[in-house]
Amino acid sequence: MTDTQPRTGTGAEPAFRTVDLTKVYRGDGAEVWALRGVNIEFRTGELVVLLGPSGSGKSTFLNILGGLDRPTSGQVFFQGRELTAFDDAALTSYRRDHVGFVFQFYNLIPSLTARENVELVTDIAAHPMPAENALALVGLAGRMDHFPAQLSGGEQQRVAVARAVAKSPEVLLCDEPTGALDSETGVGVLEAIEGVNRRLGTTTVIITHNASIAAMADRVVRFADGNVAGVEENAERAPAAGIRW
Repeated sequence: MTDTQPRTGTGAEPAFRTVDLTKVYRGDGAEVWALRGVNIEFRTGELVVLLGPSGSGKSTFLNILGGLDRPTSGQVFFQGRELTAFDDAALTSYRRDHVGFVFQFYNLIPSLTARENVELVTDIAAHPMPAENALALVGLAGRMDHFPAQLSGGEQQRVAVARAVAKSPEVLLCDEPTGALDSETGVGVLEAIEGVNRRLGTTTVIITHNASIAAMADRVVRFADGNVAGVEENAERAPAAGIRW
């Protein structure tokens, strides 16, 4: 079990705090421990990169933070409220009103334009920003009326980022957002995520296998065997535009 203390300074309530978080999958008489007592805090507004091999628990951890899954034991607090005590309806409201998700695959609707794909979220969000603003934030002001088939892979992923941030979430959770992209295209997506974090102050967590991406983070959290193996603090965040792999 690893304890991690946040940077001192503001004394504000952390965006997330986990206490002895475990996740065990059981089946066919076997147990698979995805998480083994994770204790960590994420500061409001910081950008964190989670590194680790496949099977180290990163995605399971992110899914629990996002309210997509429940732990076997332990607690998760979001802005001081215990997510692990929420019922299904409360978790649905939490996901809808507070969290934006970006996954490796874009999941855009082919028959809708970029603007219309983003508007799917703004129609249900409590405090949405206009779809045009969200798309401009990720550098797609001139591509709003294009269909996914008319966009490059990087542009489609930036539409996915715009869709995630259009609900004005406090939290942006990204699971391998550049995993299907080459370096040049992926950097454009990272710039979009970086811009959201800096301009909106959105607490941002990025899962990646790519150690090069760690340079753009405030902190780098390394997962191994279902736990936090180490935490590194970058003295300065490197611009996403300079990252290559």
